[in-house]
Amino acid sequence: MRPGPLARVPAGALALALTAGTLTALPTAHAADAPLSIAQIQGTGATTPFAGQPVTTEPAVVTAVYGQASGDFRGFVLQTPGTGGRTRDLAQPSDAVFVFLGSTPFDVERGDVVRVSGTAGEFSGLTQIAGPVTVTPVPGSFPAARPLTGVRWADTAAHRENLESMLWQSQDRFTVADTYPLLRFGELGLSAGGPLVQPTDAADAGSPAAARRAAQNEALAVNLDDGTNRGYAVTPSLPARAVPYLQAGKAVAVGDTLRLREPVVVDWRNGTWKFNPTTPVVAGQEIATTTRRSVPTPRVGGAFSIASFNVLNYFTTTGQGRTGCTGGNLDTSGSYNVTYDCDARGAWDAADLRRQQAKITAAINTLDASVVGLMEIENSAKLGEPADEATATLVDALNAAAGYRKWAFVRSSDQLQPVEEQDFITNALIYQRRDVRVDGRAYAFGAGAGEGQPFANARTPIAASFTSRSGGRPVLVVVNHFKSKSSSSAATGDNDADASQGQGAFNGDRVRQAKALLGWLPGVQKASGTRATALVGDFNAYTQEDPMQALYAGGYRNAAPARRYSYSFDGLVGSLDHVLLDDAAARRLTRAQVWNMNAGQSPALEYSQYRTTAVDYYRADPRRSSDHDPVVAGLRR
Repeated sequence: MRPGPLARVPAGALALALTAGTLTALPTAHAADAPLSIAQIQGTGATTPFAGQPVTTEPAVVTAVYGQASGDFRGFVLQTPGTGGRTRDLAQPSDAVFVFLGSTPFDVERGDVVRVSGTAGEFSGLTQIAGPVTVTPVPGSFPAARPLTGVRWADTAAHRENLESMLWQSQDRFTVADTYPLLRFGELGLSAGGPLVQPTDAADAGSPAAARRAAQNEALAVNLDDGTNRGYAVTPSLPARAVPYLQAGKAVAVGDTLRLREPVVVDWRNGTWKFNPTTPVVAGQEIATTTRRSVPTPRVGGAFSIASFNVLNYFTTTGQGRTGCTGGNLDTSGSYNVTYDCDARGAWDAADLRRQQAKITAAINTLDASVVGLMEIENSAKLGEPADEATATLVDALNAAAGYRKWAFVRSSDQLQPVEEQDFITNALIYQRRDVRVDGRAYAFGAGAGEGQPFANARTPIAASFTSRSGGRPVLVVVNHFKSKSSSSAATGDNDADASQGQGAFNGDRVRQAKALLGWLPGVQKASGTRATALVGDFNAYTQEDPMQALYAGGYRNAAPARRYSYSFDGLVGSLDHVLLDDAAARRLTRAQVWNMNAGQSPALEYSQYRTTAVDYYRADPRRSSDHDPVVAGLRR
């Protein structure tokens, strides 16, 4: 029980304005029993001036209370009575502080007025008072601690340390910038001014414009948390939980807009500024209003269309029962969903494959492009199976879903490097029989993909020429999947991520792949008798990065419109997936679009997360059929 009556003010009431004045700095040494204001404990620097010293607060209002179980914050927030409101000098120190109790039981409620004694310090950059802590009720009448209002989040960029732990009531219209941490941590990435764009998608790497974009991203970004440190996916030791801010059938996505309904606490945790609710949020408890962005199916016109589609490790060879394979993403029935740590890289079992395949077929049939270049599809020959078995299986599934023999595939080229030098993942080309015909053979840059060659650590480019069934001139479609940005100890020299000015690891290899591709193409154009050429695929390079610049210099232009993005990573959007056209193809372009049906959606919707939470978010629809968005372009005859 609480030891005596507490003075209580209404939680969330509007605060009195601060009286203008000058804060007198205190020396860092003080009498341990002399009460300090929270502003004095916080100070204006990055750390408290009383770090490691015992402190006692003046009476303060409890504004937020969190749980004490494993994964909870295990403490509460105090704010000085009468602070907050519309008028505040942002250069003043914060009037709020987090109190960490750990395993020590505490019994306070929002609106209680207490005095706290403990040790001042920092936890990963968050000022706190920690144990041993004494919480003493303070009787009497005190003015409310009010939420700070009337200030836009972007305008606080230079002074956020001075808002740490304070109540905030924002009138901003936020854009949802990141859904990835929702499943893992129960938080949404937000932006106070439109999408947060990868600097190298908007400007040349290392340029002043890229630096300005990075600074703008930092000023606009904030995460909306759930008030806990818990994850939501089931594990062998933790039960599944329902995810906040995510409703089955109404998934929040990047590009949606959001307004906060109630006050939150400005918090710094895990190296990120966050808005925390004043008490942990549970699924179904809405503290924000979300307006969902409309994402129509692309319609690009033309005699036929071409598209890029990354199919997220579509493997018909599943991991279950295969030597050396490990299952992952445990679901509520005790089964796994995906395969890790072996040559099979997709679904764990046949049921998981059916769920994955249902999403991919729904997406490709809805996209309805005439020619689709596929990335991240199983290289069946590498697994000792008939060549193109996985591609044929996907085409059969597409035709079954369409109800007729709508699709066919281009068989593997005899120009591929020896199987032992190939990867377990490959590229493929599928097409609609009624829309186009294949002109002659398939081509592959196998000579450039063997050991010591530019594509040795990437997927081999493949190509085929297509002509519209309605007549006209052929187009050579080339499918690409350059080396990923993933970091590695082997990434040295111009492959070092630190040396590539924000372009990720292996940038040098991707540049060499772009240049080698340009050197290979004239021979293929001559052999196929095709002048117009379209390069499609996952180039693992954002729009203004060095590999793309090499392709632009080689005579190719990006068909997709600016400010339409195919990928979302670490809260930033950009395009790794492109349709590039040479002059002959570009003159025939009708329209190009990016279909934002995958990258901005929460991974909770993927087949790979089937029933990993207390709510089943899986639907056999196109959403989150991959982690990349398709890009599609229409061409005249």
